[in-house]
Amino acid sequence: MGVANSRDYHPYHPSQSPIKVVLKRRNEPLKKECPKWKSEYPMTEGQLRSKRDEFWDTAPAFDGRKEIWDALRAAAVAAEVNDLELAQAIVDGACITLPHGTLTESYDELGNRYQLPAYTLAPPTNIITECTNESQAPNLKEQKKPPPPPKEEFQLRVRLSCGKDLRISASMSDSISQLKTALEGQEDIEAAHQRWFFAGKLLTDKTRLQDTKIQKDFVVQVIVNNYSPVTKLIPN
Repeated sequence: MGVANSRDYHPYHPSQSPIKVVLKRRNEPLKKECPKWKSEYPMTEGQLRSKRDEFWDTAPAFDGRKEIWDALRAAAVAAEVNDLELAQAIVDGACITLPHGTLTESYDELGNRYQLPAYTLAPPTNIITECTNESQAPNLKEQKKPPPPPKEEFQLRVRLSCGKDLRISASMSDSISQLKTALEGQEDIEAAHQRWFFAGKLLTDKTRLQDTKIQKDFVVQVIVNNYSPVTKLIPN
């Protein structure tokens, strides 16, 4: 037996698979405390929801895994309503590590880092509640609402699924629900049997004409279900 010479030594080459070293991070249970922060300007609850939705819709496109972002979003909602047990279960089920016991910074099992801004976890201290009474906001009572602009009516072109074209009086501020009622009074077609479409999109009852970019010369499609025009009997 002899000592192996240098020809028997096989050093590591960069082309070989790298050796992965997994660092075990500190993982603390989720704490009850929520971050306190103040917005640069007073923010309503609706503005806060929009700001959160914008973050959750765009965050997965930059870094991390979408399923982890979805789990963090669900955990943040549960934690905000003080359901820490559910939030902790969501975090554990997704193998998310919380080194500081908060959702502001976390890691997945692959070592990817995730950071959540404070506005996704708690409302600001200067938030404006949408259901405000007179005692809480006396300044709102002093503000006078501007008079609504006068309605400018025009004849909206409507094409029924049976092939009939007609026109109904409408204004850009009218909702689809109001137009359905107008069509019901004009053609005896119940509003519940009407489905309005424009540019291939279904128009909901709360949608207003000014939100659909419909111009006066455009045609709106109306699909009528179980259409049977009412025949008025003339007495002899």
